[in-house]
Amino acid sequence: MEKKLIVEGMMCNHCKASVEKVLNAVPGVQAAVADLEAKSAVVTCDASVLDADLIAAVEKKGFKARMA
Repeated sequence: MEKKLIVEGMMCNHCKASVEKVLNAVPGVQAAVADLEAKSAVVTCDASVLDADLIAAVEKKGFKARMA
């Protein structure tokens, strides 16, 4: 399944890479692609992955996140 997050605070490609890295580290996530211009990230994951876990992973890195 796919889930989309709105991610605030990404300013550069390093930020984009950081968001992708932390999302990909969440158990059950197969792929995560952040979009710097759209300030979002699309996550392909198992149905068991909780929205709260994705948000927490991004916010732990210092970005603000919410589900789209």
